[in-house]
Amino acid sequence: MDLVKHSGGCHCGAVRFEIWSSPDIHVFDCNCSICTMKQIPHFIVPKSSFKILQGSENLTTYTFNTHVAQHIFCKTCGVQSFFCPRSNPDGYGVAPHCLDPGTVRNVTVEKFDGQKWEETMQAHKTIRNMSKPVPTSPPAETHS
Repeated sequence: MDLVKHSGGCHCGAVRFEIWSSPDIHVFDCNCSICTMKQIPHFIVPKSSFKILQGSENLTTYTFNTHVAQHIFCKTCGVQSFFCPRSNPDGYGVAPHCLDPGTVRNVTVEKFDGQKWEETMQAHKTIRNMSKPVPTSPPAETHS
């Protein structure tokens, strides 16, 4: 799979990040209580593909219920550009609308029934693997 570097951040610009991911992103539209209230569709990337460039001191975290999910947001503007989802605590859920324009080629949206979280996770075949590192295509060899 070919990967591209996506950059993004919060509304006020205090927090900036970059991720390596496919230019074709698979977004989850979850209907759990917090995703519904925040209206935060997201796609999942491995932690190893994510890097905070600036503003880590400007982040704060909210947790509830199982406290597995870490809802991280900017202290200044309140925007949640990314978070650590309960489905993939070893990865990040990234808000596609917080990415800078120009690197996303295609977006596929999948409904996720977060109101029945345990049942949905049990039935879903691929979500848990989305935070695992993906092998990248080797660079093309050049011959002189």
